[in-house]
Amino acid sequence: MAATAPFPAGATLADVGEFGLIAELTRLFEQGEQVLVGPGDDAAVLRVRTGHVVVSTDLMVEGRHFRRDWASAEDVGHRAAAQNLSDINAMGGRATSLTVGLAAPAELEAQWALDFARGFAEECALVGASVVGGDVTRADQVVIAVTVLGACTVAPVLRSGARPGDVLALQGRQGWAAGGLAVLGRGFRSPRVLVEAYRRPTPPYDAGLVAAEAGATSMIDVSDGLLAEAGHLAGASGVRIDVRRGAFEVAEPLHAVGAALGADPLGFILGGGDDHALLATFDPADVPAGWAVVGEVLEAAEETIGTVTVDGSAYEGPTGWTHF
Repeated sequence: MAATAPFPAGATLADVGEFGLIAELTRLFEQGEQVLVGPGDDAAVLRVRTGHVVVSTDLMVEGRHFRRDWASAEDVGHRAAAQNLSDINAMGGRATSLTVGLAAPAELEAQWALDFARGFAEECALVGASVVGGDVTRADQVVIAVTVLGACTVAPVLRSGARPGDVLALQGRQGWAAGGLAVLGRGFRSPRVLVEAYRRPTPPYDAGLVAAEAGATSMIDVSDGLLAEAGHLAGASGVRIDVRRGAFEVAEPLHAVGAALGADPLGFILGGGDDHALLATFDPADVPAGWAVVGEVLEAAEETIGTVTVDGSAYEGPTGWTHF
């Protein structure tokens, strides 16, 4: 999608106004065949042909989830879309439609909002999803609220189906975004490949349906940390999970950052989020090609339900991100 400059350089949101901004944002969002009524009415109207409708909502708050000096507006758009599209992927579905709420200071340059929308639309296009509506309002900082709708053509894969004897498997890049965040937090911009992984994650959008069709018993996307997400699977399923340290290949850039920061590079993989890889459990005979087996599901006594160990022992490092 070619960049456009409909507003004068430096024009702020206060200069262009709410409806001027909405008009330009709407032009950036192409509509798919499932959209009967798109942006411009009180609500969108969507066509659902078969299967289950799945819905998720996410928030991004400036200073909490992103910084404008660390990522471009287009990067933030890609990230905002990716984390929502990934939630549908983790159910074994495919996202079809999204709505976006944008709250921002009046003095924010209008071009930032357009660049954000462009990045958001580009990410949605990777799965054929449409932005069908939203809202804008004034706030003291940038806040983005996204609701995504999708469809599952097979039974949705929940967090609650893991069984003792299943294996835990991973699909997608993991730990790279955490490495990039650590680099940015120290004021650096390299290794660039890790910084770019944080700015624009690359979720395995085709892997969710593959896992569902292969018989995944539970699934989740890794947004907050691999061990934390494994704990969600274990808790919902009434089991415990053991992760094998030696199952992970630690990429050279993670070794480099670990050495520079005096950190265990495996910690980025075990405790890092924002790559939006998929973590799922399978019968050992059902693991699809391309998925790496990284652990196993075990029976749990009542007091150990939901626990996650690493090589049979409690993990001492951070297991993931918490908001409060």
